[in-house]
Amino acid sequence: MPHVERGMAVGLFGGSFNPPHAGHTLVAEIAMRRLRLDQLWWIVTPGNPLKSHRELAPLAERIALSEKCTTDPRVKVTAFEAGHRVRFTADTIKLVQARNHGVNFVWIMGADSLRDFHRWERWRDIAQSMPIAVIDRPGATLAFLSSTMAKTFDHARIDEDDAPILARSKPPAWTFIHGPRSPLSSTAIRNAAKGAQ
Repeated sequence: MPHVERGMAVGLFGGSFNPPHAGHTLVAEIAMRRLRLDQLWWIVTPGNPLKSHRELAPLAERIALSEKCTTDPRVKVTAFEAGHRVRFTADTIKLVQARNHGVNFVWIMGADSLRDFHRWERWRDIAQSMPIAVIDRPGATLAFLSSTMAKTFDHARIDEDDAPILARSKPPAWTFIHGPRSPLSSTAIRNAAKGAQ
């Protein structure tokens, strides 16, 4: 895990990043700026339990490509989940919080993930253990109104103007952040590569 100090505000941005692209970089940049983070951990996961691993590139390749995506030294590319044999976000959060007392973490995800968030293992535990920032993605803007998570935790949503206090808010607490959106998607990039072969 990257080194952090007590009192810092740190974003956790996890994904398969298969491959990483400018859309991911944009989410990271928006999160850094709007949440006023000291660091953002770009967590390259061994693989999403809800997705097929058939087309999953090797972890080392996804890490190397992720490192090329960002030039901000506050963004730390890491794959600590693999070393700890962690598969589910709920376990990642538990591990991170146990190892980093006094650090203010916030989970960061694209709005496209919000749609299926209720299918994540122990999704209620995730929402109740760490604040969540949902960053707008093309075609997913309405997900924050209609998703099971948004309805279940509607009482815990804070206005996006208050995003800078999210990392230090007591969970459950979440916000939806509008902003520039990239049309890029890892699936489309993989499909285009297949078509070019």
